[in-house]
Amino acid sequence: MQCLEAVPELNSNVVTINVGGQIFQTTKQTLTQAGPKSLLSQLAETTSNRFVDRDPDYFSVLLSLLRTGTLPSKVKDFDLRDLIEESRFYGLEPLLTSSLTNPSHFDAFALQKSSILPLNGRDFPSVIATTPFGSLHVSHGSKITSFDWSLTKKSTILTQFTAIDSLLAISPDIVAAGATDFSGLQILDLQNGSIKQVLNWENVTRSGSTVQAIGSSGEFLFTSFESSRRNSNSIMVYDLNTLNPVNELGHNEIFGADLDSAIPATKLRWVSGYGLVMASGSHSGLSGVAGNIRFWDIRSGNMVFELKEKVDCFSDVCFSDNLNAIFKIGVNSGEVFYADFRSLGSVNDNSDPWISLGDRRKVVNGKKEGYGCKIESHGNQVFCSKGGDIELWSEVVMGPAKSSEGRLKERDFRKNLMGRVKDMGGLRITNLAFGGNKMFVTRKDQQAVEIWQGSSTRF
Repeated sequence: MQCLEAVPELNSNVVTINVGGQIFQTTKQTLTQAGPKSLLSQLAETTSNRFVDRDPDYFSVLLSLLRTGTLPSKVKDFDLRDLIEESRFYGLEPLLTSSLTNPSHFDAFALQKSSILPLNGRDFPSVIATTPFGSLHVSHGSKITSFDWSLTKKSTILTQFTAIDSLLAISPDIVAAGATDFSGLQILDLQNGSIKQVLNWENVTRSGSTVQAIGSSGEFLFTSFESSRRNSNSIMVYDLNTLNPVNELGHNEIFGADLDSAIPATKLRWVSGYGLVMASGSHSGLSGVAGNIRFWDIRSGNMVFELKEKVDCFSDVCFSDNLNAIFKIGVNSGEVFYADFRSLGSVNDNSDPWISLGDRRKVVNGKKEGYGCKIESHGNQVFCSKGGDIELWSEVVMGPAKSSEGRLKERDFRKNLMGRVKDMGGLRITNLAFGGNKMFVTRKDQQAVEIWQGSSTRF
């Protein structure tokens, strides 16, 4: 390989690099932004022979990323796969990942359906899990298909499950998976398709324990178990690093017709602002749908608050740390409600804390208009699926939050329908999830995952 003659450097801090016959000049400080193990940091310390036999156009984009921390607008003219390969060659993939998928770039009001990720086989997605920088895991049938942060690299593994009902991403390569008809929580290594560990709950009857829900915080893994005989349930807390058990929450042994104890938690969410676990579950019977929402202190094992749902029980429920509120969709009315967490009373307070965000005069007719609807919070917004549509709820802040008497005022939330006209409607939405600057959507009877992102951030 012939080295072209270097351009004289008048300043010892200036570095001249020849990439594919094109001369670039930058500073040592800029190149060292790539990290000590990168090729560019090595070039910064080299005094001669700074020739790289690569595409200069892609290098120009990556050099701009080092200089400003963001990608230039011309990046849209390049193929993403090629840009990723170039970033790996120079050791810049972590910087490229951060620039393309940074969660702070998430713009809820600009989200549009941008692409579709097809899945292999005949099974439809049952549950999806994401990581903060946008890698995605999808369970369909007995398989888990994973996409990397760029959504360009796909791999599929076969599990022991007939169908997977709960899935949680512990890291880009490790997931926790469980099923309501298969005993044990499995910790799976997606790189080689192996089982790292199986966690089981030892119940009194010594029967198998099936998984009803999974959640996590930065330190702990939470799992809702139910005995195979369906006569006991519990929430186990594990250390996320060692997977050793730390505590047990709400151990229920069910006797007779004790309906409240018979409801296992089917959704677990970490409430970081309060250091609590929100556990929710419901049951459909002859008298309608009943359920409960409980908040647990994982260190003491005590329940600190409970909402019992009977009149218009939730079809789905979520907690927003940013908004300090619980949100639900009424299974009968199909309306969105919120309860301000800052004003909730003690566990013995039987007053109704829910405030409707929709038509407050709507009659609950028992048709279960909210059945199958999903609700999730992300950032300062709440996303709610209604059939094939997605509603976006945002708070409008008008003046101080408290009255002159020191009481919290009723809050004002506004609804927007998401997407363009061609994105509206379609089959019923079965999953909503968020990762990086994207929203992921699955629909009933579709063997694919929809990618929603802002038009300004699409590559």
